[in-house]
Amino acid sequence: MDFGLVLQTDPPASEVVGLMRRAERNGFRYGWTFDSAVLWQEPFVIYSRILEHTTTLHVGPMVTNPGTRTWEVTASTFATLNEMYGNRTVCGIGRGDSAMRVAGRKPDTLARLGEAMGVIRDLAEGREAEVDGRTLRLPWVRGGRLPVWMAAYGPRALALAGQKADGFILQLADPFLTEWMVKAVRRAAAEAGRDPASVTVCVAAPAYVTADDSPEALAHAREQCRWFGGMVGNHVADLVSRYGEHSEAVPEELTAYVKEREGYDYSHHGRAGNPSTDFVPDEIVDRFCLLGPAAAHIEKLQALRALGVDQFAVYDMHDAKEATIDAYGAEIIPAVNGVNAG
Repeated sequence: MDFGLVLQTDPPASEVVGLMRRAERNGFRYGWTFDSAVLWQEPFVIYSRILEHTTTLHVGPMVTNPGTRTWEVTASTFATLNEMYGNRTVCGIGRGDSAMRVAGRKPDTLARLGEAMGVIRDLAEGREAEVDGRTLRLPWVRGGRLPVWMAAYGPRALALAGQKADGFILQLADPFLTEWMVKAVRRAAAEAGRDPASVTVCVAAPAYVTADDSPEALAHAREQCRWFGGMVGNHVADLVSRYGEHSEAVPEELTAYVKEREGYDYSHHGRAGNPSTDFVPDEIVDRFCLLGPAAAHIEKLQALRALGVDQFAVYDMHDAKEATIDAYGAEIIPAVNGVNAG
């Protein structure tokens, strides 16, 4: 199993670069960031510094969207980084949540997202693609490679990921929901004539490693990660609006907890202590995140890997960033991958 680190691009950018370097030293192979131009600093500028100061780490957004940049600009940016640092980028993409809503726009449609994925990949890899009725190509691209991984929850989005994406990003770590959604993606891939195993599966969720499993330690870990249930709740609320509270199309294990949701303040998006996440119960935090001593993380990660998960990406937005990276490097990654740390 591969491991990734997910950060927000809060200033100073040097701290983001430093944490990514620390992650690479600890065995992480991917470095991801949020992409929301109003809330945080521009990630692609920071990727250049991360790539310059690492040797093997692959970087990308978790996730970008088709609306905040024109597609040829997105493709050219990825292709430029790849030319400079050797095909070490991944395009994580979705409909757009904070990046679009904060700017007063609606998330893009799935149809537009599906078209954008193909165009961005083709242009970044040097092929022709049609943008707004005009055929374009980046003539300077040589040997470019850009995997496109799509974030999804709902049935139509899961189907699109299976049909067109190189990878599937699931932003929660609940084993039941992971199994349900991975099956949906792979079924769609098979129906589209693709090899289901060719779609990389990435589960992303907060991880907080405690010294023990005492009630006090777990309570603190939950409060540091409760924001994640609120972030996921934005997408879940959209699904409830589309499919209803009790729908066979979407598992109740995903939707039930948003009944008490009363709104969301993006100024606290993805941050510990987010006051908009009081509606998120402990059960959801425990199911969606990885909390507790190292042994609990190892057990859950092994269960996820058995369900077909290829990468676990650690959301590291809490008060123990360095400690989490180091604990994963010293204990958890070696144990999950059967490596003798000594």
